Amino acid sequence: MSETRLDERAAELDAADELGKRRELFALEDGTVYLDGNSLGALPRHVQDRMADVIGRQWGELRIRSWDESGWWTAPERIGERIAPLVGAGPGQIVVGDSTSVNVFKAMVAAVRMAPGDRDEILVDATAFPTDGYIAESAARLTGHRLVVVDPAGVPDAVGPRTAAALVNHVDYRTGRLHDLPGITAALHAQGALAVWDLCHSAGALPVGLDEHGVDLAVGCTYKYLNGGPGSPAYLYVAERHQDRFDSPLPGWNSHADPFGMTRGYRPAEGAARGRVGTPDILSMLALEAALDVWDGVTVEAVRAKSLALTDFFLECVEAYAPPGAVTPLTPAAHAERGSQVALACPAHPRSWRR
Repeated sequence: MSETRLDERAAELDAADELGKRRELFALEDGTVYLDGNSLGALPRHVQDRMADVIGRQWGELRIRSWDESGWWTAPERIGERIAPLVGAGPGQIVVGDSTSVNVFKAMVAAVRMAPGDRDEILVDATAFPTDGYIAESAARLTGHRLVVVDPAGVPDAVGPRTAAALVNHVDYRTGRLHDLPGITAALHAQGALAVWDLCHSAGALPVGLDEHGVDLAVGCTYKYLNGGPGSPAYLYVAERHQDRFDSPLPGWNSHADPFGMTRGYRPAEGAARGRVGTPDILSMLALEAALDVWDGVTVEAVRAKSLALTDFFLECVEAYAPPGAVTPLTPAAHAERGSQVALACPAHPRSWRR
């Protein structure tokens, strides 16, 4: 397709884009094309003013009173309720706090502890972000389990009566391949194992359906498609049916049933609050809460439709502009297998990739 025709197609797509006006909500200069939202989401413009209030009034004037008067104490659960619809979770199942890595550790050890005692195997996604593998290996050592590394598509064949749990990434961070969350979860459950999903590259970009598909535990970051800012806190999903048995390997005073009792013995709080540990990162947490306002009036389905249109068009442009053989798309062409990014391999530099 000619360059002129591609320009015309881009203009047509922009004109029909129901989310186009939402660009004005973000701190993006005119003419800027930002392609790294799968690494760090752009800043919603209003967050800066909101944080000026958090720092100047809530912290600077109210000080410790803000734990109650400004709602700091309830922020982990309150913000979890804001994220829940974006990943298909009902109320009371998501708590925000800590990093993705810390939440992966909580989820994996808790999943093993909830599994039947005669199971001694953990499956981990071979294509996962490296930290997931490191933590799964640590969880296996800690619990005396054997770690089995397997490609996501091979999980249904690899799971068996000895499998306690599996950790799988919903979207491959390198290639943008979307894995079969419903099918893999069902295969794990058919063998009595628990499904733990890493949603870092899918939450906020496409429908997840945690409740619909019976996921047991899930974790995700908020600084990518949720635009929470660099290092913004992650979240932990604990399905309601598991909450009374969720045994966190990191029990802290914030997850105690009586946190201000300061008792020596630990008694876990009810619900997803069991996933809390220590004092929340209030500044970054409230920046995330403000950033989530951009979702008001927007559905994940609408975002998914635009994502697919953008990535389709990007791949079309790659085919038109790149010299034959210069780059090879790694991202699947099929919508059912694609996340919200495009990855390109450069054969001249076999260890390189671009997104």
